[in-house]
Amino acid sequence: MAIATVNPATGETLKSFGAMGPEEVERRLATAGAAFADYRTTGFDERTRLVLRAADLLDGDRDEIARTMTLEMGKPIAAARAEAAKCAKAMRWYAGHAEALLADEEPAQDDVHDSGAERCRVHYRPLGVILAVMPWNFPLWQVVRFAAPALMAGNVGLLKHASNVPQTALYLEDLFRRAGFPDGCFQTLLIGSDGVEKVLRDRRVAAATLTGSEPAGRSVAAICGDEIKKTVLELGGSDPYLVLPSADVERAARTAVTARVQNNGQSCIAAKRFIVHTDVYDAFAEHFTAGMRELKVGDPLLEDTNVGPLASKQGRTDLEELVDDAVRKGATALCGGSRPEGSERGWFYLPTVLAGITQDMRIHQEETFGPVATLYRVRDLDEAVSVANDSPFGLSSNVWTRDDGEVERCVRDLQAGGVFFNGMTASHPAFPFGGIKRSGYGRELSGHGIREFCNVTTVWHAAGQ
Repeated sequence: MAIATVNPATGETLKSFGAMGPEEVERRLATAGAAFADYRTTGFDERTRLVLRAADLLDGDRDEIARTMTLEMGKPIAAARAEAAKCAKAMRWYAGHAEALLADEEPAQDDVHDSGAERCRVHYRPLGVILAVMPWNFPLWQVVRFAAPALMAGNVGLLKHASNVPQTALYLEDLFRRAGFPDGCFQTLLIGSDGVEKVLRDRRVAAATLTGSEPAGRSVAAICGDEIKKTVLELGGSDPYLVLPSADVERAARTAVTARVQNNGQSCIAAKRFIVHTDVYDAFAEHFTAGMRELKVGDPLLEDTNVGPLASKQGRTDLEELVDDAVRKGATALCGGSRPEGSERGWFYLPTVLAGITQDMRIHQEETFGPVATLYRVRDLDEAVSVANDSPFGLSSNVWTRDDGEVERCVRDLQAGGVFFNGMTASHPAFPFGGIKRSGYGRELSGHGIREFCNVTTVWHAAGQ
């Protein structure tokens, strides 16, 4: 695969990069190993200073890096700036909370004495060099939400980014260098996917994290399983969005538009399957379809663009195949369902709402990575939960209801790593993020995320010594 910036709004190749050869990869692995030997002994004060400096630099670079992201993968420029701001916020959050999150824990004294100890504590130590295999859809955020906690915990990072966002990948390495991190604490590897296995098997790499496709996750998990190395996987989702009779239907529909088309519809936690109670189905469908139809599709560098192009030509082809399969099998496109007129250049696709989805359609089980929503009519909460759970994925979920009993039922029964009520799913550094089933395992963000790549060490002192 070519390592290149290809503008998805025009199809033009803006800049190409040669893959790093074996010698350069080895040099970077050696540098990372040497860096960890020293960096792991730094205190939280020093790590905090460095991460805060990186956040300040990122704030200063916001407009520049936003433009780079838009040119590389097509997200609207306003969303790109917001992504950069979110990254700086996460850096500051971890800088302010990491020491407390990783503080020694004291077991109950009764248990300590019962074990024959005078004292005991649980200590969190960094694992080492962590390889991050990251996707293109949030090219800054996906990396920072790994890097900030990993660096604050005393680990060092190697980044294998998606091959279509090389300039963002190189920017991240430069950002941490300019912030003053020691040489080797965070490095980018410009390599293709065929070079990942060798890095994963290298003895200097302690663990790996991957956000991406299910096949990529299977591959990384299998290799790391063979090497007995820790992994965290986030593999996408087909999140349900339940609208029940007590909901504020107009507000639910307005939010649904944003929830579906955020990042041009290319978000793992975007709502994708809209499951609506029959009592409010017609009203929701009308408002939702009208909102999707009103979105402006066009040049992502323009401030008033709502939906830009898909990130790749193949991505649009994959989306078209899912929509065409559904329509052939009886689904109805309430809006969209095609490329915009006059879009000969670039990989654009109209915001689309499909109704009449059945189980034999591919789109019922496969993730739609683009601005396409599927709409389901259900009789009651039991059917809504059943349809929501009828998916190989389990990343997050959304429920619109004012009924406390329905809230408790959904918390208990929805198969997902998150349940968001009367709003859309969003990630925040304070809250754990991750899924179940084929959406992966492990958690990012919060205290759970920073501890994923720590050696949880029991420190025990015998009584009377």
